[in-house]
Amino acid sequence: MRFPLPRLTIAFLLIPTAALAHTGAGSASGFFQGLAHPVGGLDHVLAMVTVGLLAWQLGGRALWLVPAAFVAAMALGGWLGITGIALPHVEIGIALSVIVLGAIVALGIKAPLAVAMGLAGLFAIFHGHAHGAEMPHDASGAAYAAGFLMATALLHLSGIALGFLIAQLGRTPVRIGGGLISLAGVAILAGMI
Repeated sequence: MRFPLPRLTIAFLLIPTAALAHTGAGSASGFFQGLAHPVGGLDHVLAMVTVGLLAWQLGGRALWLVPAAFVAAMALGGWLGITGIALPHVEIGIALSVIVLGAIVALGIKAPLAVAMGLAGLFAIFHGHAHGAEMPHDASGAAYAAGFLMATALLHLSGIALGFLIAQLGRTPVRIGGGLISLAGVAILAGMI
């Protein structure tokens, strides 16, 4: 089955992604700012696309359950950030999500569905907190959250589509991509990018 890579996926992958999607960087308000927030940081883009790749790799019900677990837990993390409830080590949690999720894809680990959902959900709390903490006080929390949740779901779909597309070349390119994503996570953690 041929699965075309949507133009939106290409656009997301080509957006300049300096890590500006975190607390204290840039402004955010309303639905469109929430929609733009996840694609404003390389770490968020890599983690969310990799969740899609992981879901593709696991297949079956994981295609929708793993991304759904991420989005649901991210909503909780977003609420924590919006309400000002502190979460320690948010940036480290985000960088670790890129490293760990990329490594799982690289190693071709077929984690049980519940484990994959739990891991995705754990990391999503950090991503959600970063998004929520960035929301200005005068913006609508519901509109802003709807925006970043929709952007996240689109990034997950992009990762799933990418998995189907690259898989036509075999599973090895997907695993190599996971390895490169994991290495990018190490660079993010080290502050190199």
